[in-house]
Amino acid sequence: MKLFAHRGVSGEAPENTLTAFKAAAESGAHGIELDVQLSKDGQIVVIHDETIDRTTNGTGYVKDMTWEKLRTYDAGNWFHPSFKGESIPSLEEVLDVVTTHRDSIIINIELKNDQIDYPQLEDKVLELLKEKGMKEQTIISSFNAESLKRVRELDPDIETGFLFEGIPANILDRIKPLQVNAIHCEAVFAQSPTGRIVMEMGIPLRVFTINTMEEFQLVKKAGVEVVMTDYPGLFFDHL
Repeated sequence: MKLFAHRGVSGEAPENTLTAFKAAAESGAHGIELDVQLSKDGQIVVIHDETIDRTTNGTGYVKDMTWEKLRTYDAGNWFHPSFKGESIPSLEEVLDVVTTHRDSIIINIELKNDQIDYPQLEDKVLELLKEKGMKEQTIISSFNAESLKRVRELDPDIETGFLFEGIPANILDRIKPLQVNAIHCEAVFAQSPTGRIVMEMGIPLRVFTINTMEEFQLVKKAGVEVVMTDYPGLFFDHL
């Protein structure tokens, strides 16, 4: 079983910032999970929400601001004053920083396009990964089935994972046309009869977001491949 640092070590540093990702690389986590969207001028931006309201001192939609404008907002002080001055990073910056610390770390890039469609997001991400030579260590995930289809059309080989919540009755029908390599789900699915069937079919489960030892032991018993957590340091001694 592997540990992925969810939005970096986001329990101890502001999520989706370079500090959180550096901490993840240094922690020994097997992978990091992050979220990407596009700025108004087409930069791949690492941020979870469609707006900057929750995690910066600004307001507005990511899609409506240029990269230069997004960089001006503070993305650390909301978490703790000691992180004041952190900025929203680009995907390229994150890839460079993380691989400087650990070149073999797995990168799980979630395409945040289930609420807002970002034309060319898939193309831009795949192009950057190719440029960096990092395709082999990357997983592309999304709640957006059509986006995962586009990824698979653009690249038949890159690893993909379908994200969903709860226990959908028709999950096997939903994933069949996507040709995904894995399912990214909640603990409740991993512990369900459907979850067991999926794993018996040889489809790995990667579970989000596990932050207590009780949850961890339950999904470990279920036999999941990956645990995504805000606190990877809690679980290393229990793998």
